Amino acid sequence: MSTNLISSGTTAREKVNLRTPDVMAAVQEQVEQHYRSDIVDKVRRAGGIIEVGDTIVRLAKQFGFCYGVERAIDLAYAARKVFKERRLFIVGEIIHNPEVNHQIASLGIKNLTGRNKQAEISDLQPDDIVIVPAFGTELSMLQQIKERGCQIVDTTCGDVMSVWKRVRKYASEAVTSIIHGKAEHEETKATSSRALGDGKGHYLVVLTLADTDYVCNYIRHGGDKQAFLEKFRGGYSPGFDPDIHLRTVGVANQTTMLRGETEEVQRRIRQAIVDRDGADAAAQNFRFFDTICGATQERQDALRELLDVKMDLLLVVGGYNSSNTSHLAEMGEEKLPTYFVLNASRLLSHNEIKHYNLPEKREVVSHFWLPPGPVVVGITAGASCPNNLIEETLIRLFELRGIPRQQLELAA
Repeated sequence: MSTNLISSGTTAREKVNLRTPDVMAAVQEQVEQHYRSDIVDKVRRAGGIIEVGDTIVRLAKQFGFCYGVERAIDLAYAARKVFKERRLFIVGEIIHNPEVNHQIASLGIKNLTGRNKQAEISDLQPDDIVIVPAFGTELSMLQQIKERGCQIVDTTCGDVMSVWKRVRKYASEAVTSIIHGKAEHEETKATSSRALGDGKGHYLVVLTLADTDYVCNYIRHGGDKQAFLEKFRGGYSPGFDPDIHLRTVGVANQTTMLRGETEEVQRRIRQAIVDRDGADAAAQNFRFFDTICGATQERQDALRELLDVKMDLLLVVGGYNSSNTSHLAEMGEEKLPTYFVLNASRLLSHNEIKHYNLPEKREVVSHFWLPPGPVVVGITAGASCPNNLIEETLIRLFELRGIPRQQLELAA
């Protein structure tokens, strides 16, 4: 995976190395100033537990920024330092965390897509720099940028590119990619565009096990084609025909899904193919490959371990549109009272907390969330959440328990 600025315009350009020692030293200083937390570092070194008075907080063993996120942020900051006089743009959000995206915007990097769009592709000039975020981007978008003659800083995560390699292989073998993910997510859109291969490939996106069962029933028995296409509208390739393109399938996934759920999607689809074709033919008509992000899995495993410990409640900190963070909240909700919060400001008081309701897809306010007396609180965060937001949440939590920051810092 390249860490250089890549020439992508219609004329050849010299590659520029963004990761020179002097640039990266300056970047690291700036990034640490924005996102580091001394308190979180100390708590981690102490085994992930901090206790002050009758309040105990347990941190998951793994949480927060992963390597892919750190690399994407570093490259964005480096691009700003190297190209001081050039216009910089980014395709959407660099990661799914509003505080981090605000920092990126404060560097003068303008967004080309999404709700916070600040410029149009048609505004781009050959001298401009365009950053591709950690999720990657659709091939059509990439082509438009190349046609404008811009240079591209590609921060796409290596785990995402591994999925692309897999679906391109499926397409080359006339295997339809069934992608376990969110059809509207930037990563899944980028993966879907690669699943077309040279234009003859096909894909279908499934989100839930109920979606999977619907597909499995169609594989086994056929059904109403129009009803199928209507159900998955927006989640399949142009010209997709379930009567033709479900004959030979391969499963891939958005890298931030729950491993257990993706494995169940694989198992159910494979069984449907076996039931339809028999075991021997199924060996040729079904493919799968493990494409769950390692950092996502580490954070899920760490939370699973944390949930084995007796706690009164769990706080999950991060962006509400972060897929991997949402799955951590889902895991917590199965075990104990769980509150998915954007940052410390959502801990309104010891009686009220504003948090994201996953089924309703909106923030709600809950009451009497923080019990009186001795309490044990777990905290985790997704791969796109910086440590400074964890620190602020810790400080606010202890403040609500009557413990000031100074006392917390002494205990850490």
